[in-house]
Amino acid sequence: MIRGVIRQIHLWAGIALCVPLVLLGLTGSLLVFEDELTGIFTPPPPVAVGDAKPVSAVIAAARAAAPAGFVTQSYIAAPPKGLATVRLIPPRRGGEKASAAAARPGGEMLRISVDPVSLATYTNPAEGFLRQVFYLHTNLLLKTREGRQLVGWLGVVMLIMGISGLVNWLPRPNQWRNGQWRRAFAVRRGARGFLLNRELHGAAGIWGLVVFVVVSFGGVELAFPETVRAIVNVAMPARDLRAGAAAIKVEPQRGAEPMAIDDAIALARSQVPDADLRFVFLPMRPDQPIRVALSRAGQERREPTATVFIDPWTRRIVDTYDPRQYSAGESLLAWQHAIHAGQGLGPIWKVLVFFVGFLPLLFSATGLAMWWLKRCRRAVVDAAADAIVDPVYTARRAGE
Repeated sequence: MIRGVIRQIHLWAGIALCVPLVLLGLTGSLLVFEDELTGIFTPPPPVAVGDAKPVSAVIAAARAAAPAGFVTQSYIAAPPKGLATVRLIPPRRGGEKASAAAARPGGEMLRISVDPVSLATYTNPAEGFLRQVFYLHTNLLLKTREGRQLVGWLGVVMLIMGISGLVNWLPRPNQWRNGQWRRAFAVRRGARGFLLNRELHGAAGIWGLVVFVVVSFGGVELAFPETVRAIVNVAMPARDLRAGAAAIKVEPQRGAEPMAIDDAIALARSQVPDADLRFVFLPMRPDQPIRVALSRAGQERREPTATVFIDPWTRRIVDTYDPRQYSAGESLLAWQHAIHAGQGLGPIWKVLVFFVGFLPLLFSATGLAMWWLKRCRRAVVDAAADAIVDPVYTARRAGE
């Protein structure tokens, strides 16, 4: 009874939501190799030869290239032989809420790439193909918080599909006893029609289940970080690092000049030796600290970074969030972005995440084929039954 209900949920959820689930899977596979594809199709301009200028000079060059009134929000360090990126938001209209709205997905944020040697600037194309793929994957092109939450709910559906699919796949007790369970892991040679689709559906699902569930969970966490943290916190205590970072405040000093950005970076590096600068978040208000993120040797993009919070008025470190000091729950949550994007666990994981993005397409094709073939077979059986019953019924009536 329960297994039948689960089978129906699995079937109709898959049929009703196959199109958005397939889109999320395919766009996710594409974004796994976003950096490589960007380098192939839109290679950045060559970087000048020489020593890199200070971060303050790079930010100043970006400000000069931006429209009047734009405020610097963050600095992203240049990769080897690449360009640095400075993100700016438009002038505040309506106060803090307007500034926050500009920083949301799809807001009016401006990205300017800067050659760290020559200080030449390039305004990034906001509506390039890969950027649209990113918006499609993260918020279905809605570019709003609601769009991101909708994608999060689709991630919940993927988790349900994975768990219900496992229940449907599990061999029955007699199959375990007879050793027939081995067939559930493969597609038999010569399988055709309904049998081929069923075995392909099940075998692909069981072999890709772990990666599929892990990647889907990461997508849910990115959409609903507070909710997922509260759930994880039940089993593995985890601080709300986002809320904690937002709550850190500093006291502006009347008549004092805030700390220069280059000095803040040097101070942060003294706290995390032998680390490279990843990005800097500049304060949007006088009571906010400077946030400097540093990555240790060998870390990939999106891996958890050490973040140092610096009071620009007193020129001291207020707090440090170091992944090496995270609890198990905090580490689990901090790694979700990298794992979801196929980063941080080596090239094999990256390839696995790429192929898992094609599973919704495979599941939809084989699932719809099974549903349609079963309907056709049922129609043939019903027609045959009608052909037998009608003459019998007519003969009985004739003899009455």
